[in-house]
Amino acid sequence: MSSPKARRRQRSARITTAVALVILAAALVVGAVVAGSWGLLATAALIGVALGAAAVRITHSELMESRREANRDRAEQAREYAEVTARRTTEHTAYAASMERQVSSHQTTIEELEVALTSAQRRAAEATRKLNAQAKRADRAEADGEALARRLDDAETRAAEAILRVAELESELDVVRAELDAVRSELSAWESHRNAG
Repeated sequence: MSSPKARRRQRSARITTAVALVILAAALVVGAVVAGSWGLLATAALIGVALGAAAVRITHSELMESRREANRDRAEQAREYAEVTARRTTEHTAYAASMERQVSSHQTTIEELEVALTSAQRRAAEATRKLNAQAKRADRAEADGEALARRLDDAETRAAEAILRVAELESELDVVRAELDAVRSELSAWESHRNAG
């Protein structure tokens, strides 16, 4: 297949030839008219018609060749476009499949994250419940500790009072023992005195 520039030059040569034939025919007719001879004019007219017909034939063949080339170009463009379309369709199908896989992967990841989030929320709720229960136990323990501290204070106060009372009782016991010892001594002395007398 010849290049587009070569075809243009060939077309230009054909069209130039057709134009030259028409100009030659016109020049012959004008020359015959100037010469004033009817025979020469008739011959020039016939030659002019033949040259015009040849120019029309050349132009017609050029037009038909241009149409055939245009049709070939359109057919080639259509074939190339069909190839591009097929390639794009394949690429689009591959891209759509890739996107579908990515969406599926993202959907799976989202579902896994939702499950993990639900589990984490459940664990957080359980931890909060346990924390609240421990806080209540701590509050009860603190209240119990305060009650125990009050009872311990009361017990220490009673123990201190008991220690004082024991000390008083020991003191009284010492006095009573001393008195008892004194009474025994007197009794012993009295008995010894009675026995002696």
